[in-house]
Amino acid sequence: MSDFQDKFQDKNMSADLPREQGNSNFTEKLVTLGRVTKVVKGGRRFSFSALVVIGDKNGKVGLGFGKANEVSDAITKAANDGKKTIKKIVLTKKKTIPHEIIGKFKGSIVVMRPAAPGTGVIAGGAVRSVMEVVGVTDVLAKVLGSKNKTNVTKACLEGLYALKNIKDIAKKRDKSITELF
Repeated sequence: MSDFQDKFQDKNMSADLPREQGNSNFTEKLVTLGRVTKVVKGGRRFSFSALVVIGDKNGKVGLGFGKANEVSDAITKAANDGKKTIKKIVLTKKKTIPHEIIGKFKGSIVVMRPAAPGTGVIAGGAVRSVMEVVGVTDVLAKVLGSKNKTNVTKACLEGLYALKNIKDIAKKRDKSITELF
């Protein structure tokens, strides 16, 4: 495929559809889309900003922000920015988080708790988008403080990045897993 076809195809794809990057599939989810209007002599000029969460539904997630004069360009820029910030998240075999965690970013606080299989994702819009692209199927989440979607998304990711695996904690303390309990 030529470069022109790649660019044309990227601009026309929806924000929720998986796009391929190399060998692995990543799913993009548009969290928020902002519109700024600048009034000039000839009329109004619009510009758009997009916040996109990108993940592989298997524990990897990244956050991207992009600004452009067109909506599709802003989403594409945000997705490319998100691919640069991908990090691995610790998940259990049952596709939930291993323990309760509180994520904080500026005025937003997100409390996340593991849930029993079959519970589903019980969370608000921004947190739900993050959980879907990470691959978490069962979690309880509550947003406290500021409801700003950008800050809520970053708080959620801060909490997810801080998750610890029981094996890593046991190794760090030089104990077996049974000794910890």
